[in-house]
Amino acid sequence: MKRVLASLLVAAFMAQCLQAQAAPSVASVQRDIDRLRTLAAEKYEEANEAKIRIKSLQKETGALQQREAIIQEELSVASKVLAKIAISKYQGSGFGDTFELLFSSDPRQYLSDASVLDGVSKGYSKQLREFAATKQRVQATQLVLSDRTSLLIVEEKRLNRQVSEAKTALLKAEKLLKSLAKADRERLLREEAARENKIQSDSKGYAASYKGDNTRGSIALKFALQQIGDIYVWAAAGPTRWDCSGLTMRAFQTAGVSLPHSSRVQVKYGKSIAYSNLKPGDLLFFGKPISHVSMYMGGGKMVQAPRPGKRVEVVPITKMFGRKPFVGARRL
Repeated sequence: MKRVLASLLVAAFMAQCLQAQAAPSVASVQRDIDRLRTLAAEKYEEANEAKIRIKSLQKETGALQQREAIIQEELSVASKVLAKIAISKYQGSGFGDTFELLFSSDPRQYLSDASVLDGVSKGYSKQLREFAATKQRVQATQLVLSDRTSLLIVEEKRLNRQVSEAKTALLKAEKLLKSLAKADRERLLREEAARENKIQSDSKGYAASYKGDNTRGSIALKFALQQIGDIYVWAAAGPTRWDCSGLTMRAFQTAGVSLPHSSRVQVKYGKSIAYSNLKPGDLLFFGKPISHVSMYMGGGKMVQAPRPGKRVEVVPITKMFGRKPFVGARRL
């Protein structure tokens, strides 16, 4: 009996130990939540890039469709003209059984056939060549249009995948938070709120102290600093919600510079600036591939819309933003 009781006590003790080991700590959950929210921001920036490619493809596809319609009309006009010429020639002098077969039912459908050039007199060869060239342009345009349409489908699938992966990361973060005991969850939220309040208080102080000048970078920076405290929302570009590239895009718009809504595309604008030569208003890019952009404020600080769960803030500049390395700066 004593042995059985002892065994039960040992088993209960081991179960408690295993349960304690399996239960996530508040600190580890906080790290995982931050990582997942950052991952979501990365996926959202990839989605921003995909949206720009989709918009470009849609514009190009629309132009191709308009061009095809114009050339198709030219082809229709040319075919009608040639049909009348061919019928007139046939009725006037006759071309034998082959030519009769060619035009008897629907003359226009045979006009691009090379054999027609042998059958019709040289006086009409110019019209035939123009017709053939127009038909080739139609076919070439249709091929390009088909190619662009296929690319558009691929980009739309990529966009949907990136958005889905971002949402999945955020759901995992929420699930982790709910896995904590109520007391631990409340403590984590209190600590997170305290950290954010401290960052926001410091950010507002930095923003109030910035004077700047009338350069493009300074004008853009002043606008970004006015958004301190606004929440991060993917694909948002104001007036009170922002993602990282939406904030920089709108900030530079106030300075007369047009930027796309994507950190991966914004890095192609302006001129490259060494880390040691940064000036207020320079754009800072992080990640391989690039998935975040912020704006240098000066004094070792940068302003940014970082990720879901955070607000526009001013934080110390670093060559590693989380797990994202600094990859370059651009001056516009």
